[in-house]
Amino acid sequence: MLRRRLGVRLRSAIAAVLVVALVLAVAAGVFLLLHRQAVVAIVDTAASERAAALADRVAAQDLVGTDQLLVTPPGESTVIQVVDLTGAVLAASADAHGEPAISRLRPAPGVTLRQDRGLHGLGEDPFRIVAVGVATPAGPRVVLVGRSLAPAFESTETEVTLIVLGYPLLLLAVGAATALFVGRPLRAVEAVRRQVAGITARHLHERVPVPDAQDEVWRLANTMNAMLDRLEVASAAQRRFVADAGHELRSPLTTLRVGLELQTPRPEVGPLLEETDRLQGLVEDLLLLALVDERGLAPRYTDVDLDDLLDSEHRRLSAATTLIVEVSVTPVRVRGDQRKLARALRNLVDNAAQHARTRVGLAVWQDAGGAHLEVSNDGPQIPPGEREHIFDRFVRLDGSRPRGGSGLGLSIVREIAEGHEGAVVVAESAAGRTAFRLTLPLEDRTT
Repeated sequence: MLRRRLGVRLRSAIAAVLVVALVLAVAAGVFLLLHRQAVVAIVDTAASERAAALADRVAAQDLVGTDQLLVTPPGESTVIQVVDLTGAVLAASADAHGEPAISRLRPAPGVTLRQDRGLHGLGEDPFRIVAVGVATPAGPRVVLVGRSLAPAFESTETEVTLIVLGYPLLLLAVGAATALFVGRPLRAVEAVRRQVAGITARHLHERVPVPDAQDEVWRLANTMNAMLDRLEVASAAQRRFVADAGHELRSPLTTLRVGLELQTPRPEVGPLLEETDRLQGLVEDLLLLALVDERGLAPRYTDVDLDDLLDSEHRRLSAATTLIVEVSVTPVRVRGDQRKLARALRNLVDNAAQHARTRVGLAVWQDAGGAHLEVSNDGPQIPPGEREHIFDRFVRLDGSRPRGGSGLGLSIVREIAEGHEGAVVVAESAAGRTAFRLTLPLEDRTT
């Protein structure tokens, strides 16, 4: 679920930061270990060289002439002792005078042993102690040289501090750089997405922007444009077919109707006339929608009194049905195409009459949001999930429309509403009934 909420850009940045963090952590650990081992090796080498030099002198002359070799430079944490096998200190550097032997290591002559341990009075850091066994005329001796490991620890601590301070800054830089570099191609993808989202059936001539770089986004944009080319061709062919079929059907339908009207006295002619009327209505609806798809609604603006349109539909519905018609009228005038607005209102009224049980409500009013025409009925409620879908073409909700509807009436209402810069929605009336509300702007329109 979290992955779905994070965008590609953020996920890429997080992934890059995690990978770099892991690699850096391993690399830093290995570096610190190797560096510490290298510094310890340097300390060990220095202590071993001092111990070897002193052991050579002791082996040759015992303790004679070893004073210079027992002197340590200022600031160097080095302790030197020469002891016998019992641990008695026979000679020592200045820091170790009066101190017991610094180690219990007692290697045989010619053997070198090493030990790390802390020395009392010489700080908390351990010392690397190198013990060399020496054979002298006076008996076996052991040269002990201890050198502090503090430099190794101090250099490691400094490096750890630098890593701790630089680690989050480096990860932040990696995340920002990844987000920046990933964001550049994603901006091109977002531009394609925005353009595609705005392309409707009436705007199939539009195309998505193609970036200069011939990469994956370039191929995506060209693929999308090729698909739009095919859709535009198919849509144009479909519109031409509908328009041509509608025009071709008009004449035979008119002839058929005239012939049926001449046979009106015969009882079987009535149902045939009804079917002919339904078919003529379907053809007219198809022609209107084909014209709208090809050229747009192109309304002819005049002053339209919506209350007059509502009153006309009230009289028509009252004369044609036994439904109770409730009317609420406020004088409202808008700028629009009177014939098309009358057709939209009639489609809404016919739809309400088909679904109503006993009552149909007609209302017109205006407020700050515009002019409103509302047609309600006390029939079955429309599920909320279908309230937008019901305006699509040829839509039939299960059991919601009796035989005789073409499935285009509400689509035509929406086209007329949008052609007047208005909208039509499914709502609930004040009485809790299903209501279709057509809203139109009140400001003037150019003719």
